[in-house]
Amino acid sequence: MSVEGMPLSVLDLSPVPTGTRPSQALHETLELARTAEAAGYQRYWLAEHHNIPSVVSSSPEVMIAAVAAATSTIRVGSGGIMLPNHSPLKVAETFRVLGGLYPDRIDLGIGRAPGTDQRTALALRRSREALGADDFPEQYTELRAYAEGFPAGHPFAPISAQPDDVPLPPVWILGSSAYGGQAAAALGTGFAYAGHFGTLDPAGVIRTYREMFQPSPEQSQPHAILALAAIVAETEERAQALARANELSMLRLRSGRPGPLPSPEEAAAYPWSEGERAAVEEWSGLVSVGTPDQVAADLARRAESAGADELIITTNIHDPAERRASYTLLAKAWNLKPR
Repeated sequence: MSVEGMPLSVLDLSPVPTGTRPSQALHETLELARTAEAAGYQRYWLAEHHNIPSVVSSSPEVMIAAVAAATSTIRVGSGGIMLPNHSPLKVAETFRVLGGLYPDRIDLGIGRAPGTDQRTALALRRSREALGADDFPEQYTELRAYAEGFPAGHPFAPISAQPDDVPLPPVWILGSSAYGGQAAAALGTGFAYAGHFGTLDPAGVIRTYREMFQPSPEQSQPHAILALAAIVAETEERAQALARANELSMLRLRSGRPGPLPSPEEAAAYPWSEGERAAVEEWSGLVSVGTPDQVAADLARRAESAGADELIITTNIHDPAERRASYTLLAKAWNLKPR
């Protein structure tokens, strides 16, 4: 699949740099959204994570409203709402409200992972039965029914998700495994594969999604978004320094020592062990790092290999100004048309 003219989008986790207040990351998200819109990005998606000190993306629905209010043309959505953490009715109501406030600009990306550790997931879901339930298809069917109607005699049939004159926004199923693609295909939705941390070959997952896709009243053709991580700087040396800080953040998270996003100076001073360096080497291949042309070429290769229709890029950099610059440099190298 050719990547010429392929849209680029933004996936934002609202990272918290060391030395700053967590709430400041929320304001930096708004600044990045304005930058992304001006640079020509297609969508701006907000993630859902809980109890992780390095990110404050705990309430995507609130941030969607704030980002949509701070911009005027870019699509804004969830990447995603973790459906098992929420009542389908509440999700339907929330996204109808958002769609009513910002018509034709809202996306509803949903996933089935908790977006956190098991203890926090229990606090969110309120019971061990809910924590262990594997009822995503039933939850999705209920969500859709609030927009399309329940079967006659269903106990929820008298319930309307207000405002009921607003359609449910376009739905995307998110996933880091084969299940997400298969679910999206069976349900006839768009699909977003988490290639920034998923361990499967995205080409196989996306190919299966396309082959199994069943058209729905909401979507007649498959559409696959590939999420990738990228760090761009004017020089390769600076990009590698920024990437090393991101690697230290991931090392701390995966070894049970999560904390705010470290600076390049902190990463340079960190006493890396041989085992830590080996672990980091396994993850570093998931991130495209370098100058604008280098990263654009690597992303194009990955997109074409995977058969993606669109890329959504996540970038974690300590300095918010450098983070915004990374997205701007990539947009120019990708030949996005500024808005």
